[in-house]
Amino acid sequence: MELTGRVAVLTGAAHGIGAAMARRFAAAGAAGVVVSDVDAAGAGRVADEIADAGGRAIAVTADATSKKDLKTLVAAARAEFGEVDLFCANAGAAFGTGVHAADEQWAKSWEINVMQHVHAAQVVLPAMLARGEGYLLITASGAGLLGTPGDAPYSVTKHAAVGLAEWLAITYRPRGVRVSALCPLGVRTALLEPGIAAGHPAALAIAAAAPLLEPEDVADAVVAGLGAEEFLILPHESVREAFLRKAGAVDAWIDEMAVQGG
Repeated sequence: MELTGRVAVLTGAAHGIGAAMARRFAAAGAAGVVVSDVDAAGAGRVADEIADAGGRAIAVTADATSKKDLKTLVAAARAEFGEVDLFCANAGAAFGTGVHAADEQWAKSWEINVMQHVHAAQVVLPAMLARGEGYLLITASGAGLLGTPGDAPYSVTKHAAVGLAEWLAITYRPRGVRVSALCPLGVRTALLEPGIAAGHPAALAIAAAAPLLEPEDVADAVVAGLGAEEFLILPHESVREAFLRKAGAVDAWIDEMAVQGG
């Protein structure tokens, strides 16, 4: 997908990767960018930055885990810019906890890291299928391909997000709807940096696995990946290499990861 003249909607776009993608899409010539987040002020700032740079953007406050909010979000996008060409389900959460995480943390991880994508697909697919075109971008993680020590809810739900993206691609690619799973490793965002500072095993393992990228680097990789319509968008090339190594020797991979987690 080329972004020129397209309408893009992003959740979790007030900060970090989402904000960088919103700015990058506008710079690439998007006809309209809808910046969505529970942080209304942050989303508004990003939309204003895009408008100040000559782009077209609006901010919509929405909870990405609420199907009702997502319906309202898509309706606002259509009212302002027309049909949605690209929906980026980008909100995410990590708690840095193991298998004994509180039930509330498991539930919240599932809501944000998996059900957000389910609800988004339910909301946008009917119109995309009717038109015979559209694009879903699911922000997962390199942890969804490789696992990560120290954070069970995050690793498990990001694997589920990749699995959902794969199912959607298998089911809807023949009908004109493209799907990509964005799977970076370490990125300098508010999701990762506090964990590194606190010495959390999961954050340290991700930071050690590959160089930390800036959100803008990820946004550039996304634009390239959308242009090539790649299923896996991997800003860190090392993720592709590690994924192939894991597939070829799973037990050795588990032993390697266990050492990192120790």
